[in-house]
Amino acid sequence: MKADIVIVGGGPAGLAAAIAAAEADSSLDVLILERDRELGGILNQCIHNGFGLHTFKEELTGPEYAARFESRLSELNIRYMLDTMVLNVSSDLVTAVNSTEGVFDVECGAIVLCMGCRERPRGALNIPGLRPAGVFTAGTAQRLVNIEGYMPGKEVVILGSGDIGLIMARRMTLEGAKVKAVCELMPYSGGLKRNIVQCLDDFGIPLLLSHTVVDIKGKERVTSVVIAEVGPDLKPIPGSEEEISCDTLLLSCGLIPENELSRACDVKINPATNGPVVNESFETSVPGVFACGNVLHVHDLVDYVSEESARAGRSAARFVRSSVDPSGAVIQIRNGNGVRYTVPSFVRPDLLEDNLTIRFRSGNVYKDSYIDVVVDGNRILHRKKQIITPGEMEQVILKKTDLSASTGEILVEITEN
Repeated sequence: MKADIVIVGGGPAGLAAAIAAAEADSSLDVLILERDRELGGILNQCIHNGFGLHTFKEELTGPEYAARFESRLSELNIRYMLDTMVLNVSSDLVTAVNSTEGVFDVECGAIVLCMGCRERPRGALNIPGLRPAGVFTAGTAQRLVNIEGYMPGKEVVILGSGDIGLIMARRMTLEGAKVKAVCELMPYSGGLKRNIVQCLDDFGIPLLLSHTVVDIKGKERVTSVVIAEVGPDLKPIPGSEEEISCDTLLLSCGLIPENELSRACDVKINPATNGPVVNESFETSVPGVFACGNVLHVHDLVDYVSEESARAGRSAARFVRSSVDPSGAVIQIRNGNGVRYTVPSFVRPDLLEDNLTIRFRSGNVYKDSYIDVVVDGNRILHRKKQIITPGEMEQVILKKTDLSASTGEILVEITEN
C-alpha cells in the first residue's frame, strides 16, 4: 500500500493535520490510520461545551467540534482506516494491523504522529492499599458515563485537579453522585481557572490543595480513602490524616504523551514534555516525521491542538512536494527562569510560514510578573501578566522580521520587572 502522507491517529490533531495537508496540495494522497472504531479521539466523550472558541468563534461540545472536521474530511475525500493499530514507524514506512488486511505496510513520503496522550494510572502513583473495585482514571470514568452509559459510583473522591478531573467532578454531580472532595498534591490547581469556577465552585465541591491520598480502604469495593496534607517537600505530614468514606476514587494525576512509536523510530524526546523535540515546522529529529497535538505536549485547549496540527500538516505537504534545504540558519529556543519547556525547540527563520508562535508552560505560579523574550541578547518582548500558572499554556508570537537576522538564540523567561 502507498500514500504520500500517513497520519497516525484520527483524533483532533490527526484530523486537522490531514485536512491542512490536503488543502495545501489536493493532489496528495493522505491516509489516516486510527485504532478506535470511529474518528474524533477523546472529543467523542467530551460532551461539555467550551470547544471551538478560537477556531470557530462559538462554543461547541467535543463531538460537535469533531464533526466540523469530519465534514471537511469527507469533502476532501481523505482516506482513513478505522480499527487499525500502527505497530511501527520509520522515516518512509508505516506498519499496521487490522482485522481485514492483517499486518500490512504503507510506503509514504511523510508521516505525522498524532497519537495523543494517556492518563497516569494508579500503578504510577504508589498509593498504598488493596486492589478494590471503584478506582478509575478520570478519563475512563468519563467514557463510562458519557458513552457507555454506566455510573462508576455514588460517593466520589477525586485525586488531582487536572481539567478532566474537574470536569468529572461536575459531571458526576449532575448524574446524582456526591463528590466529597478534589485533592491536589501541589499548592495550585493543574486545571484551567474557568473549570475550577464552573465545575467546583458552582457546585460547592471543596478543592483541597497540598493534599493527597495516602491509603485506599476496602477489599471488594472501595469503602473510604485516607487523605493527608503534604509539606513543601510534597511528603504527607504525620497527624494530618483524615478518612473520607466513599465508594469511588477518580485519578486525574496528569497525562503522558503516547510516544512508544516515536521512540522506536529514534525520534529525540524532550524530557520536560515526554514528547518529540520539533522545529518550527513541527518536524522531529527524523526527517519527514512530524508530530503535533498531545503527543507533542499536553494542551489545555483543543483549538491550539488544531492550530499546531494544521501547521504540521502543511509542513508535511511541503516536505513531500519539494525537498527542503536544511542548510540555513538555526536558532535555538531556550527556556529561562520559570519556563519548563518551549515548543518548538529551535527555529529555521528561512522556513517560517509567517510569524513564529512559541508555546510554553510555567513551572510555578507567578503573580504580577512579565513574560520576556530575548533574541541575541536584546529583549524584544516584555509583557505583563497578572497571573501565570502551570495549568494554563502561555504563548508568544514573534514576527519573522525579528528573527531573520538572528544568529544566536531565543530566550523565553518569566521575570518580576
